[in-house]
Amino acid sequence: MPEQPPYLRIADELRQRIAEHVWEPGHRLPSRAQIGQECGVGENVVRRAQELLISQGVLEGRAGSGTYVAEPRQRVRVVRSSAREQPEGSPFRADMKAVGRQGDWESRTDAKVPAPADIAGRLGIAEGELCVRTAYEFLADGRPVQLSTSWEPYDLTAGTLVVLPEGGPHAGAGVVNRMAAIGITVSHAVEQPEPRQATAEEASLLGIQKAALVTHIRRTYYSDQGRPVETADIVVPAAHCEIVYEIPISR
Repeated sequence: MPEQPPYLRIADELRQRIAEHVWEPGHRLPSRAQIGQECGVGENVVRRAQELLISQGVLEGRAGSGTYVAEPRQRVRVVRSSAREQPEGSPFRADMKAVGRQGDWESRTDAKVPAPADIAGRLGIAEGELCVRTAYEFLADGRPVQLSTSWEPYDLTAGTLVVLPEGGPHAGAGVVNRMAAIGITVSHAVEQPEPRQATAEEASLLGIQKAALVTHIRRTYYSDQGRPVETADIVVPAAHCEIVYEIPISR
């Protein structure tokens, strides 16, 4: 039987110390050099062990501070369904309320951003045409659970009260309700989920390890005329959230 790789042995040792309450939730771990010296391995082995435990939600890395024992954290259940589009209010807040969490978000909007090739293709416009781009960080009980970057064709909403998704009287109402306010009926959305590893920026924003598993959802909303009115890249950390799709059945 092949010998267990050293980093897995160290991961088991760290996990055991946590189980035996040597280190409690919120405790800052000793340096990698110190752990390596105690366990008879190099710092790179300790780093790989810690990265594994961070991806499993046992530890958490804090930029510029070190590695800590993660607080117990129940996975948030996120339901993807047409029923989440409410006549009033935010779909995300409705999602979080359904699982007993307080939903909120932070956002940054940039108007008149030239569309990159992939976004232009998804929106059915020419590369370089102007868009309104909004980056979101969604929070459940104050902790990040989802990222999203949304793109809308500028010529679709320019000069209206909904040109800025997070500004004006319809701020935060969601794509469907905002488009309805200017006479555009959104008939359906298409979502394409796929697993991948988090980028360094995503990991920093979500409080997870770089290269940890995330679900990347490419979502596009379409009007009843078949025009794409918004497309977004949604990133959800697998360790913190489970995604469930609800499929309506017509009778």
